Amino acid sequence: MQKKEVSTPQNLQVLYEDNHIIAINKRVGDIVQGDKTGDAPLSDIVKAYIKEKYNKPGNVYLGVAHRLDRPTTGIVVFAKTSKALPRLNKLFAEKDAKKTYWAVVKQQPKKNNETLVHYLKRNTKQNKSYANIKEVPDSKKAILDYTILKKLDNYYLLEINLQTGRHHQIRSQLSGIGCPIKGDLKYGFNRSNTDGGIHLHARKLSFIHPVKKEPLEITAPLPKDPIWDACS
Repeated sequence: MQKKEVSTPQNLQVLYEDNHIIAINKRVGDIVQGDKTGDAPLSDIVKAYIKEKYNKPGNVYLGVAHRLDRPTTGIVVFAKTSKALPRLNKLFAEKDAKKTYWAVVKQQPKKNNETLVHYLKRNTKQNKSYANIKEVPDSKKAILDYTILKKLDNYYLLEINLQTGRHHQIRSQLSGIGCPIKGDLKYGFNRSNTDGGIHLHARKLSFIHPVKKEPLEITAPLPKDPIWDACS
């Protein structure tokens, strides 16, 4: 298996930075916050980058406002100040940030564009969410819009806009219509990617800056591999 490339303070892909926030293009191997693996989380790597870049003494403040699954790539925004963090948290909690994802699937969806509505039930032991057409006990309503952007040789590129933010929502809902994401063994794709990632990328994020109150749109370049190269 190809070794996962992980971010370091030296190779960090910074998409946007000012005094209050910093946006990073997350790699497949990055984990946003620490977990049982004990691997260095992206939040610590960003802190080290800030400390090094600005020669800051003592501890560096960094707040985690949202997350991406470990095998997913793309935009992650952190707060650099205690003023920005609660505002970013509110922005994401109230769905005032428009999130656009790109996903590569092998099966062609039945429609070129569609709004998918499912009821997701999370299994914490499996760390997996199951998509149901009808409401079931302890399920949460999940809504997304997808559009087929491009037909590749053996795959289809979809653009996805989230209306809700649920655990593994895109992965579960696309699997629910028979279109699991390339590399996503957990949700029914038939083989893994060589780097252990999946072809799901947080492509664009649009929101009002939490402090400057100006519109901000951030786009994350695609990872380098033959499938993503064919998408651009």
